[in-house]
Amino acid sequence: MVTFAWLTLSFFGSFPFVLSGAIPSETDAFFETISGFTTTGASILTDSEHLPHGILFWRSLTHWIGGMGIIVLSLVILPFLGIGGMQLFKAEIPGPVADKLAPRITETAKILCSVYMLFTVIETLLLMLGGLSFFDAICHTFGTMATGGYSTQNASVGAYHSFYIDGVITFFMLLAGTNFALHYRFLKGDFRAHIRNHEFLFFIGLVGLITLFICCDTFFVYDKDPIATLQKTLFQVASILTTTGYATADYELWSPSSEFTLFMLMIVGGCAGSTSGGIKIMRIHLLAKFVLNELRRHLHPQAVVPVRMNGEPVSREVVTNVLGYFIFLSYFSCSAYCRCRCSAWTCFRPSAPAWVRSAPPITTRTCLRSASGYSLCLCCLDGLKFSL
Repeated sequence: MVTFAWLTLSFFGSFPFVLSGAIPSETDAFFETISGFTTTGASILTDSEHLPHGILFWRSLTHWIGGMGIIVLSLVILPFLGIGGMQLFKAEIPGPVADKLAPRITETAKILCSVYMLFTVIETLLLMLGGLSFFDAICHTFGTMATGGYSTQNASVGAYHSFYIDGVITFFMLLAGTNFALHYRFLKGDFRAHIRNHEFLFFIGLVGLITLFICCDTFFVYDKDPIATLQKTLFQVASILTTTGYATADYELWSPSSEFTLFMLMIVGGCAGSTSGGIKIMRIHLLAKFVLNELRRHLHPQAVVPVRMNGEPVSREVVTNVLGYFIFLSYFSCSAYCRCRCSAWTCFRPSAPAWVRSAPPITTRTCLRSASGYSLCLCCLDGLKFSL
Protein backbone atom coordinates (compact mmCIF):
# COMPACT_ATOMS: atom_id res chain seq x y z
CA MET A 1 0.00 0.00 0.00
CA VAL A 2 2.82 2.39 0.91
CA THR A 3 4.70 1.57 -2.31
CA PHE A 4 1.56 2.11 -4.39
CA ALA A 5 0.95 5.48 -2.72
CA TRP A 6 4.50 6.63 -3.45
CA LEU A 7 4.26 5.45 -7.07
CA THR A 8 0.96 7.27 -7.63
CA LEU A 9 2.25 10.45 -6.00
CA SER A 10 5.42 10.31 -8.09
CA PHE A 11 3.49 9.73 -11.31
CA PHE A 12 1.38 12.85 -10.89
CA GLY A 13 4.30 14.77 -9.38
CA SER A 14 6.34 14.29 -12.55
CA PHE A 15 3.86 16.30 -14.63
CA PRO A 16 5.40 19.76 -13.88
CA PHE A 17 8.81 18.57 -15.15
CA VAL A 18 7.37 17.15 -18.38
CA LEU A 19 4.84 19.89 -19.12
CA SER A 20 7.36 22.68 -18.53
CA GLY A 21 9.93 21.01 -20.76
CA ALA A 22 12.55 21.06 -17.99
CA ILE A 23 12.81 17.26 -18.22
CA PRO A 24 11.26 16.16 -21.55
CA SER A 25 11.69 12.42 -20.95
CA GLU A 26 8.84 10.85 -18.96
CA THR A 27 11.21 8.25 -17.50
CA ASP A 28 13.70 10.89 -16.33
CA ALA A 29 10.91 13.05 -14.90
CA PHE A 30 9.43 10.09 -13.03
CA PHE A 31 12.87 9.20 -11.65
CA GLU A 32 13.53 12.78 -10.52
CA THR A 33 10.15 12.90 -8.78
CA ILE A 34 10.34 9.52 -7.06
CA SER A 35 13.88 10.38 -5.94
CA GLY A 36 12.43 13.53 -4.41
CA PHE A 37 9.43 11.99 -2.66
CA THR A 38 11.52 9.14 -1.23
CA THR A 39 14.16 11.75 -0.20
CA THR A 40 16.83 9.81 -2.08
CA GLY A 41 18.24 12.93 -3.74
CA ALA A 42 19.74 11.20 -6.79
CA SER A 43 19.27 13.37 -9.88
CA ILE A 44 19.58 13.07 -13.64
CA LEU A 45 20.06 16.85 -13.94
CA THR A 46 23.60 18.04 -14.63
CA ASP A 47 22.81 21.78 -14.79
CA SER A 48 20.04 22.80 -12.40
CA GLU A 49 21.05 26.46 -12.11
CA HIS A 50 19.40 27.40 -15.41
CA LEU A 51 16.03 25.81 -14.64
CA PRO A 52 13.04 28.06 -13.79
CA HIS A 53 12.65 28.84 -10.10
CA GLY A 54 9.20 27.29 -10.08
CA ILE A 55 10.57 23.93 -11.23
CA LEU A 56 13.44 24.04 -8.72
CA PHE A 57 11.01 24.92 -5.94
CA TRP A 58 8.72 21.99 -6.83
CA ARG A 59 11.75 19.70 -7.05
CA SER A 60 12.81 20.66 -3.50
CA LEU A 61 9.23 20.59 -2.23
CA THR A 62 8.94 16.90 -3.20
CA HIS A 63 11.73 16.30 -0.66
CA TRP A 64 9.96 18.18 2.11
CA ILE A 65 6.63 16.42 1.52
CA GLY A 66 8.35 13.03 1.39
CA GLY A 67 10.28 13.71 4.59
CA MET A 68 7.10 14.55 6.46
CA GLY A 69 5.47 11.36 5.21
CA ILE A 70 8.45 9.27 6.36
CA ILE A 71 8.26 10.74 9.88
CA VAL A 72 4.57 9.90 10.17
CA LEU A 73 5.14 6.38 8.80
CA SER A 74 8.13 5.55 10.99
CA LEU A 75 6.90 7.06 14.25
CA VAL A 76 3.12 6.75 14.06
CA ILE A 77 2.08 3.89 11.78
CA LEU A 78 4.85 1.26 11.68
CA PRO A 79 5.39 0.94 15.46
CA PHE A 80 1.84 -0.33 15.86
CA LEU A 81 2.05 -2.70 12.91
CA GLY A 82 5.18 -4.39 14.31
CA ILE A 83 7.25 -3.82 11.17
CA GLY A 84 11.05 -4.13 11.22
CA GLY A 85 11.44 -3.87 14.97
CA MET A 86 9.80 -0.44 15.08
CA GLN A 87 7.64 -1.52 18.03
CA LEU A 88 10.37 0.00 20.20
CA PHE A 89 8.83 3.38 19.57
CA LYS A 90 5.59 2.55 21.33
CA ALA A 91 7.38 3.85 24.41
CA GLU A 92 9.03 6.78 22.62
CA ILE A 93 5.98 8.71 21.44
CA PRO A 94 2.53 9.57 22.83
CA GLY A 95 1.00 6.50 21.25
CA PRO A 96 -2.62 5.51 20.73
CA VAL A 97 -4.56 3.20 22.97
CA ALA A 98 -6.66 0.40 21.55
CA ASP A 99 -10.05 2.08 21.92
CA LYS A 100 -8.92 5.48 20.56
CA LEU A 101 -6.60 4.40 17.76
CA ALA A 102 -7.55 6.79 14.98
CA PRO A 103 -7.90 10.02 17.02
CA ARG A 104 -4.57 9.55 18.81
CA ILE A 105 -2.72 8.66 15.60
CA THR A 106 -4.03 11.87 14.03
CA GLU A 107 -2.97 13.87 17.08
CA THR A 108 0.51 12.35 17.11
CA ALA A 109 0.98 12.98 13.38
CA LYS A 110 0.01 16.65 13.84
CA ILE A 111 2.50 17.08 16.69
CA LEU A 112 5.40 15.57 14.76
CA CYS A 113 4.60 17.54 11.62
CA SER A 114 4.45 20.73 13.71
CA VAL A 115 7.98 20.07 14.98
CA TYR A 116 9.08 19.42 11.38
CA MET A 117 7.57 22.71 10.20
CA LEU A 118 9.03 24.64 13.16
CA PHE A 119 12.55 23.50 12.30
CA THR A 120 11.88 24.37 8.65
CA VAL A 121 10.97 27.97 9.53
CA ILE A 122 13.94 28.40 11.90
CA GLU A 123 16.50 27.08 9.41
CA THR A 124 15.11 29.21 6.59
CA LEU A 125 15.44 32.36 8.70
CA LEU A 126 18.99 31.47 9.80
CA LEU A 127 20.08 30.84 6.19
CA MET A 128 18.60 34.17 5.12
CA LEU A 129 20.62 35.85 7.90
CA GLY A 130 23.68 34.27 6.26
CA GLY A 131 22.99 36.10 3.00
CA LEU A 132 20.94 33.58 1.04
CA SER A 133 17.85 34.73 -0.83
CA PHE A 134 14.50 33.43 0.40
CA PHE A 135 14.32 31.11 -2.60
CA ASP A 136 17.75 29.53 -2.02
CA ALA A 137 17.17 29.39 1.74
CA ILE A 138 13.80 27.61 1.55
CA CYS A 139 14.97 25.15 -1.13
CA HIS A 140 18.05 24.15 0.87
CA THR A 141 15.96 23.94 4.03
CA PHE A 142 13.59 21.52 2.30
CA GLY A 143 16.57 19.38 1.29
CA THR A 144 18.11 19.54 4.77
CA MET A 145 15.07 18.72 6.88
CA ALA A 146 14.06 15.87 4.56
CA THR A 147 17.73 14.74 4.35
CA GLY A 148 17.27 14.68 0.59
CA GLY A 149 20.00 16.88 -0.84
CA TYR A 150 18.44 18.64 -3.84
CA SER A 151 20.20 21.97 -4.33
CA THR A 152 19.62 24.98 -6.54
CA GLN A 153 23.37 25.07 -7.29
CA ASN A 154 25.36 22.66 -9.45
CA ALA A 155 28.14 22.63 -6.84
CA SER A 156 25.63 22.03 -4.03
CA VAL A 157 26.22 23.94 -0.76
CA GLY A 158 29.91 24.28 -1.64
CA ALA A 159 28.95 26.97 -4.15
CA TYR A 160 28.40 29.51 -1.32
CA HIS A 161 31.87 29.15 0.29
CA SER A 162 30.44 30.24 3.63
CA PHE A 163 31.51 28.91 7.03
CA TYR A 164 28.24 30.19 8.55
CA ILE A 165 25.97 28.49 5.99
CA ASP A 166 27.93 25.25 6.29
CA GLY A 167 27.52 25.39 10.08
CA VAL A 168 23.77 26.04 9.99
CA ILE A 169 23.10 23.25 7.49
CA THR A 170 25.36 20.84 9.41
CA PHE A 171 23.44 21.50 12.64
CA PHE A 172 20.05 20.96 11.02
CA MET A 173 21.21 17.86 9.15
CA LEU A 174 22.09 16.36 12.54
CA LEU A 175 18.68 17.44 13.90
CA ALA A 176 16.93 15.83 10.92
CA GLY A 177 18.94 12.64 11.46
CA THR A 178 17.72 12.37 15.06
CA ASN A 179 14.48 10.78 16.26
CA PHE A 180 11.80 13.49 16.02
CA ALA A 181 10.06 12.11 19.10
CA LEU A 182 13.09 13.23 21.12
CA HIS A 183 12.79 16.74 19.68
CA TYR A 184 9.15 16.84 20.71
CA ARG A 185 10.00 15.78 24.27
CA PHE A 186 12.76 18.41 24.41
CA LEU A 187 10.39 21.16 23.27
CA LYS A 188 7.87 20.04 25.92
CA GLY A 189 10.47 20.66 28.66
CA ASP A 190 12.22 17.30 28.96
CA PHE A 191 15.70 18.74 28.34
CA ARG A 192 17.44 15.44 29.12
CA ALA A 193 15.47 13.45 26.54
CA HIS A 194 18.36 13.28 24.09
CA ILE A 195 21.13 12.36 26.52
CA ARG A 196 19.02 9.55 28.02
CA ASN A 197 18.59 7.95 24.61
CA HIS A 198 21.31 5.41 23.80
CA GLU A 199 20.74 5.60 20.05
CA PHE A 200 21.24 9.38 20.01
CA LEU A 201 24.42 9.12 22.09
CA PHE A 202 25.72 6.44 19.71
CA PHE A 203 24.80 8.70 16.77
CA ILE A 204 26.66 11.76 18.10
CA GLY A 205 29.61 9.64 19.23
CA LEU A 206 29.88 8.13 15.76
CA VAL A 207 29.85 11.59 14.15
CA GLY A 208 32.65 12.76 16.47
CA LEU A 209 34.77 9.64 16.07
CA ILE A 210 34.56 9.46 12.27
CA THR A 211 35.14 13.22 11.94
CA LEU A 212 38.31 12.93 14.00
CA PHE A 213 39.54 9.96 11.94
CA ILE A 214 38.92 11.63 8.57
CA CYS A 215 40.38 14.95 9.79
CA CYS A 216 43.64 13.15 10.45
CA ASP A 217 43.40 11.52 7.04
CA THR A 218 42.65 14.72 5.07
CA PHE A 219 44.72 17.22 7.05
CA PHE A 220 47.24 17.67 4.22
CA VAL A 221 44.52 18.02 1.55
CA TYR A 222 43.63 21.49 2.90
CA ASP A 223 47.21 22.79 3.26
CA LYS A 224 47.43 21.82 6.94
CA ASP A 225 44.59 24.24 7.83
CA PRO A 226 42.82 22.68 10.87
CA ILE A 227 39.74 24.93 10.62
CA ALA A 228 39.13 24.19 6.93
CA THR A 229 39.79 20.50 7.52
CA LEU A 230 37.29 20.33 10.38
CA GLN A 231 34.68 22.38 8.48
CA LYS A 232 34.79 20.23 5.34
CA THR A 233 35.05 16.94 7.19
CA LEU A 234 32.27 17.55 9.73
CA PHE A 235 29.92 18.74 6.99
CA GLN A 236 30.55 15.65 4.84
CA VAL A 237 30.27 13.23 7.76
CA ALA A 238 26.94 14.75 8.83
CA SER A 239 25.70 14.83 5.23
CA ILE A 240 26.65 11.22 4.48
CA LEU A 241 25.59 9.71 7.82
CA THR A 242 22.16 11.35 7.64
CA THR A 243 21.99 10.41 3.91
CA THR A 244 21.37 14.06 2.95
CA GLY A 245 23.94 14.15 0.18
CA TYR A 246 24.86 17.85 0.27
CA ALA A 247 28.51 18.53 -0.49
CA THR A 248 31.09 21.21 0.15
CA ALA A 249 33.95 19.04 -1.15
CA ASP A 250 34.36 16.15 -3.57
CA TYR A 251 35.21 13.41 -1.10
CA GLU A 252 35.99 11.02 -3.96
CA LEU A 253 39.28 12.92 -4.22
CA TRP A 254 40.12 12.04 -0.62
CA SER A 255 42.11 8.95 0.34
CA PRO A 256 40.54 5.50 -0.27
CA SER A 257 40.24 4.93 3.49
CA SER A 258 38.19 8.12 3.96
CA GLU A 259 36.02 7.39 0.94
CA PHE A 260 35.31 3.84 2.12
CA THR A 261 34.52 5.08 5.65
CA LEU A 262 31.99 7.57 4.29
CA PHE A 263 30.47 4.86 2.08
CA MET A 264 29.93 2.64 5.13
CA LEU A 265 28.46 5.60 7.04
CA MET A 266 25.94 6.04 4.24
CA ILE A 267 24.84 2.42 4.69
CA VAL A 268 24.45 2.91 8.46
CA GLY A 269 22.26 6.02 8.20
CA GLY A 270 20.75 8.10 11.00
CA CYS A 271 18.45 7.40 13.92
CA ALA A 272 15.14 5.58 13.64
CA GLY A 273 12.21 7.98 13.66
CA SER A 274 14.14 10.55 11.61
CA THR A 275 13.91 11.54 7.96
CA SER A 276 17.31 9.98 7.19
CA GLY A 277 17.75 6.73 5.30
CA GLY A 278 20.11 3.83 5.83
CA ILE A 279 19.82 0.73 7.98
CA LYS A 280 19.34 2.95 11.06
CA ILE A 281 21.57 3.09 14.12
CA MET A 282 18.86 1.59 16.32
CA ARG A 283 18.90 -1.67 14.36
CA ILE A 284 22.71 -1.88 14.34
CA HIS A 285 22.84 -1.07 18.07
CA LEU A 286 20.23 -3.73 18.80
CA LEU A 287 22.01 -6.31 16.65
CA ALA A 288 25.34 -5.63 18.39
CA LYS A 289 23.72 -6.06 21.80
CA PHE A 290 22.08 -9.29 20.68
CA VAL A 291 25.44 -10.70 19.51
CA LEU A 292 27.12 -9.75 22.80
CA ASN A 293 24.28 -11.31 24.78
CA GLU A 294 24.58 -14.54 22.80
CA LEU A 295 28.31 -14.66 23.60
CA ARG A 296 27.52 -14.20 27.29
CA ARG A 297 24.97 -17.00 27.12
CA HIS A 298 27.58 -19.35 25.69
CA LEU A 299 29.92 -18.48 28.55
CA HIS A 300 27.15 -18.69 31.17
CA PRO A 301 24.46 -21.08 29.85
CA GLN A 302 22.23 -20.69 32.93
CA ALA A 303 22.21 -16.90 32.86
CA VAL A 304 19.15 -14.95 31.71
CA VAL A 305 20.49 -11.93 29.86
CA PRO A 306 17.76 -9.94 28.07
CA VAL A 307 18.60 -7.47 25.30
CA ARG A 308 18.02 -3.95 26.62
CA MET A 309 17.55 -0.60 24.93
CA ASN A 310 17.57 2.57 27.05
CA GLY A 311 17.47 0.41 30.17
CA GLU A 312 14.31 -1.46 29.13
CA PRO A 313 14.22 -5.13 28.04
CA VAL A 314 13.43 -5.72 24.38
CA SER A 315 11.02 -8.50 23.49
CA ARG A 316 12.18 -11.52 21.51
CA GLU A 317 9.70 -10.60 18.76
CA VAL A 318 11.41 -7.25 18.15
CA VAL A 319 14.86 -8.88 18.06
CA THR A 320 13.58 -11.50 15.61
CA ASN A 321 12.15 -8.81 13.33
CA VAL A 322 15.46 -6.94 13.30
CA LEU A 323 17.39 -10.14 12.53
CA GLY A 324 14.95 -10.89 9.71
CA TYR A 325 15.53 -7.39 8.35
CA PHE A 326 19.30 -7.95 8.17
CA ILE A 327 18.91 -11.41 6.61
CA PHE A 328 16.59 -10.07 3.92
CA LEU A 329 18.85 -7.08 3.22
CA SER A 330 21.89 -9.38 2.93
CA TYR A 331 20.02 -11.67 0.55
CA PHE A 332 18.89 -8.71 -1.57
CA SER A 333 22.43 -7.32 -1.77
CA CYS A 334 23.97 -10.68 -2.68
CA SER A 335 21.33 -11.28 -5.34
CA ALA A 336 22.01 -7.88 -6.90
CA TYR A 337 25.75 -8.54 -6.94
CA CYS A 338 25.35 -12.00 -8.51
CA ARG A 339 23.29 -10.52 -11.35
CA CYS A 340 25.82 -7.77 -11.99
CA ARG A 341 28.74 -8.78 -14.24
CA CYS A 342 31.21 -6.35 -12.71
CA SER A 343 33.18 -5.75 -9.54
CA ALA A 344 31.39 -5.26 -6.22
CA TRP A 345 32.46 -1.59 -6.05
CA THR A 346 31.20 -0.88 -9.57
CA CYS A 347 27.93 -2.64 -8.77
CA PHE A 348 27.11 -1.01 -5.44
CA ARG A 349 28.65 2.44 -5.90
CA PRO A 350 25.78 3.89 -7.99
CA SER A 351 22.96 1.70 -6.65
CA ALA A 352 23.69 1.59 -2.92
CA PRO A 353 22.85 5.30 -2.43
CA ALA A 354 19.39 4.66 -3.90
CA TRP A 355 18.86 1.63 -1.63
CA VAL A 356 19.60 3.67 1.49
CA ARG A 357 17.92 6.86 0.18
CA SER A 358 21.09 8.92 -0.15
CA ALA A 359 22.28 11.19 -2.94
CA PRO A 360 25.35 9.84 -4.76
CA PRO A 361 28.65 11.79 -4.87
CA ILE A 362 28.83 14.75 -7.24
CA THR A 363 31.05 12.97 -9.76
CA THR A 364 28.77 9.93 -9.79
CA ARG A 365 25.61 11.85 -10.66
CA THR A 366 26.58 12.21 -14.29
CA CYS A 367 26.53 8.40 -14.53
CA LEU A 368 22.84 8.22 -13.67
CA ARG A 369 21.81 9.07 -17.22
CA SER A 370 23.47 5.90 -18.47
CA ALA A 371 21.73 3.72 -15.89
CA SER A 372 18.31 2.19 -16.29
CA GLY A 373 15.81 4.76 -15.10
CA TYR A 374 13.21 2.24 -14.02
CA SER A 375 15.83 0.12 -12.23
CA LEU A 376 16.95 3.10 -10.18
CA CYS A 377 13.31 4.01 -9.45
CA LEU A 378 12.84 0.54 -8.00
CA CYS A 379 16.01 1.01 -5.97
CA CYS A 380 14.55 4.21 -4.51
CA LEU A 381 11.37 2.38 -3.50
CA ASP A 382 13.33 -0.54 -2.09
CA GLY A 383 15.41 1.94 -0.14
CA LEU A 384 12.25 3.49 1.26
CA LYS A 385 11.10 0.11 2.55
CA PHE A 386 14.52 -0.91 3.87
CA SER A 387 15.24 2.33 5.73
CA LEU A 388 11.90 2.88 7.48
